[in-house]
Amino acid sequence: MNGKNYKIVSLYSFFPFQENLILDLKKKLIVIENENDLSGLLIFASEGINGTICAKKNVVDIVINLLKKYADNKNLNIKVNFSEKKVFKKLKIKIKKEIVTMGVPGISPSENNGTYIDPADWNKLIKNQNTIVIDTRNHYEVSIGTFKNSINPNTRNFSEFPKWVDDHLDTHLENKESTNIAMFCTGGIRCEKATSLLKKKGYRNIYHLKGGILQYLNNIPKEKNLFEGECYVFDKRVALDKELEKGSYSICHACGMPVSIEDQERKEYKKGIQCHFCIDQFSDDDRKRFEERQKQIDKLNVENHKIYRD
Repeated sequence: MNGKNYKIVSLYSFFPFQENLILDLKKKLIVIENENDLSGLLIFASEGINGTICAKKNVVDIVINLLKKYADNKNLNIKVNFSEKKVFKKLKIKIKKEIVTMGVPGISPSENNGTYIDPADWNKLIKNQNTIVIDTRNHYEVSIGTFKNSINPNTRNFSEFPKWVDDHLDTHLENKESTNIAMFCTGGIRCEKATSLLKKKGYRNIYHLKGGILQYLNNIPKEKNLFEGECYVFDKRVALDKELEKGSYSICHACGMPVSIEDQERKEYKKGIQCHFCIDQFSDDDRKRFEERQKQIDKLNVENHKIYRD
């Protein structure tokens, strides 16, 4: 693994999760974090678990075994990756109303969802003339990589997706009874919840990519891979290429948008202060504050480099 000592596991599972058990699990995870180098983001809600953890292999194994116990051994839809460095600063645990926010009552993916499609069968489905393919991710994620000819709902967050369905989905369907609707996202959670929404609304022939783009990139050889560009991830790596290695994107620390190498050469770009996405979003006072913050970061980086060199 060439010095890639950190194991990164993305996971999610829809299951009924009682509040007292959520609080109990949170306490146990904080104990593990205090005793080990564990980082990541975990979201718990009454509908299940969602998140990504990063640690040495033995620590990850402890956490996964614990999560499986609380998830009553339900499938955790695990995707595994490795890194030389930590991809999160620390462990954050959030308790929310939903593990992925859609904002529609009565949606229950654990009871009613579409048909899983394994990565091996995905290419055949999306090449079918009778299939429409929908990217259920946010517009900035879609902008850096997606499957060719997929529909981009152009949402800023997942809670905008139901409105897009109401306003636009039927215009993409030649025949509501027979057209296949294939959906995908980063790790499978958003497209799974989207299938539950569509089934509730009476749509048929609904499919979703099992394990999302991450599992697809892991399973499908490069020469058969139909994903174009890079896959956005919600950690320090920003995006992953087709080999699931850190890609070419960075984050604008002013607005949080992904910026490519080309974007960083644009005249609007000032590291840590602004990019072409947020040129009109902030006041001069904000920019002065960002500039001061960037100076502190640069100074710290120089000091760390000196220590490392000496």
